[in-house]
Amino acid sequence: PTSKTGVSAFSALGAIVLAACSATSAGDGGAGGAGGHSPTCSDSPTSCAVAFVYPYHGEKSVELRGDFGGPSTWMVGASMQLDGLAWRASVSVPTGTTIHYKFFVDGAQWLADPNVTDKDADGNSTTTASCNAPLPPCKDGGAPADSGPPVGTFDWRSAVLYFVFVDRFANGDPSNDAPISGVEGPANYQGGDYAGLLAKIDAGYFDNLGVNALWLTVPMDNTEGIGAGSDGHNYSAYHGYWPTKLDTVEEHFGTMSLLKEVVDHAHAHGIKVLFDYAMNHVHKDAPIYAEHPDWFWPLDYDGKHCVCGDGCDWNDPYQQRRCWFRDYLPDWNFTIPEARTYSVDNAISWIKNTGIDGFRLDAVKHIETQWIADLRARVKAEIEPMTGERFYMVGETFESGNRDAIKKYVDPNTLLDGQFDFPLRGFVAEKILMRQASFFDLDSFLTSNDGYYGPNSIMSTFIGNHDLARTVHLALDQPLWGAWDNGGSANWNNPPGLPGNRAPFERVAVGYTLLFTTRGIPLIYYGDEVGMPGAGDPDNRRFMQWSGYSSDQQFLRDRIAALGHIRAAHPALWKGTRVTTSTTNDTYGFRMTADGDEVFVALNRGDVPGGVAGMPARGHDLLSDTDVTGPQLSVPPRSAMVIVAK
Repeated sequence: PTSKTGVSAFSALGAIVLAACSATSAGDGGAGGAGGHSPTCSDSPTSCAVAFVYPYHGEKSVELRGDFGGPSTWMVGASMQLDGLAWRASVSVPTGTTIHYKFFVDGAQWLADPNVTDKDADGNSTTTASCNAPLPPCKDGGAPADSGPPVGTFDWRSAVLYFVFVDRFANGDPSNDAPISGVEGPANYQGGDYAGLLAKIDAGYFDNLGVNALWLTVPMDNTEGIGAGSDGHNYSAYHGYWPTKLDTVEEHFGTMSLLKEVVDHAHAHGIKVLFDYAMNHVHKDAPIYAEHPDWFWPLDYDGKHCVCGDGCDWNDPYQQRRCWFRDYLPDWNFTIPEARTYSVDNAISWIKNTGIDGFRLDAVKHIETQWIADLRARVKAEIEPMTGERFYMVGETFESGNRDAIKKYVDPNTLLDGQFDFPLRGFVAEKILMRQASFFDLDSFLTSNDGYYGPNSIMSTFIGNHDLARTVHLALDQPLWGAWDNGGSANWNNPPGLPGNRAPFERVAVGYTLLFTTRGIPLIYYGDEVGMPGAGDPDNRRFMQWSGYSSDQQFLRDRIAALGHIRAAHPALWKGTRVTTSTTNDTYGFRMTADGDEVFVALNRGDVPGGVAGMPARGHDLLSDTDVTGPQLSVPPRSAMVIVAK
């Protein structure tokens, strides 16, 4: 039988050989393993990821050996991994290549494929990699040549984004600290400000980390009042999401002139700046709410208080756009044109007054989509002609698995450039940090995800953020929580400490290696570069650690910094297309290629050395600065290699 991707299966009882087409440019490609997402374009010859499946009959080990990597892979081939009732491995070869192979079972017995009739003169099984019909030519190794939004002199695909949680990042001016009376420390202002951020920019912290874009928390002035949280604790507006004076800078952070200075100094370092923009609601103390209560949805709905998750449904298509997040946060009614125009005017004024380069737009599924369309139209008409640069807009739609709910807001011409890729984050957390299921699952997801949001979308990839428990605790030998848990009672009581061994930091580094070597703007949540501990909100928002790093923390920060600089030096990693070279339960290999730049990546999530096939015969690992010999590599436990051919 043949699948819609042109995959041929030769037997369900014996060894099964599957060939999946992937468009390439000197090895450039997209599909990996059996089946998956079909690429949309190609620059030259195609390459096929060929998956081999050997049914389990009690064997202790099975190794695929053959000529798929040259003469050496007859001696050391691709280790096959037991996955359910079958042993699996995959290799990548140019289309039309005939592979000669056998299975080396239990380190002693050579077996031809009993259900593939084609054999060579030596009795080895043979199969020919075959791909689909030729595809149209690509631009930049990925998108069709006639597509793509204007990018100016800065290509947003090359960005590495760092989330600066301003109040918790650096205190440069103690005179504006002023915590709110009646609020406990973890939920109160802790002194971070623009003066502290400016000092870190000028000191080169972000340059050293390889970061070229900053996402700053909401700059608007917030209430000085107290808000009751659903956990029974009182909160201040340190996070910025309770705006009152929409055209004024939060006084705990600084002044408008200082904020402009932050943006100017960032630009001088080649760093773009995004503001978090909260457009779903205001605080009840906001003057605009007093002046125009009719511009906001009434709290009463059908005889009950319409608070999201308490009286109204977060996910109901109508209720989610009119419910109040808390009963002190009036929700904008953007079906009223005057309200929508007022809000969009405010967003445009922040761009013009500060010179920022983009917005992170909060909770987009909770507002009318027309607001986003109006903002995009105004940006195209008023901002981009003035700056000559793309104004990047990335949204937040917290959906752990529903990609269509995220995708419907992504259209670089009329809506968002991209969104934060929550589904991908789940796979990275579960398959790499937590070691659940196998890399076969991750490869299958990546293959379907590569072009899911459209050829011109620029998504942001991440592991940690301000709404999730700190990343390092998912990477423990025994993870503290599930991938989407928020830490429960540990948020306030018995908060977790720094792990005492290297392994979780190594696993986090492997996760970031995947993000930094594939398409999408990788996000670093402040402190994750040093593995800061923390349960959920507010414990995941501890003040940034600036000294006293353990050797494990220093290792992680150095590794992320190395990845940032490698990504900047190799365009294939941020605009190339991906082809899988090998997959096992615990190891994963792929290559990225664009414009003559080719980089190979090998990941091992396991706690023992693991083999990765399809690597260069002679290469240099950019992470360890050492030469390696392929095509089969032994990757140390919980580690990664980023390789260029020599």
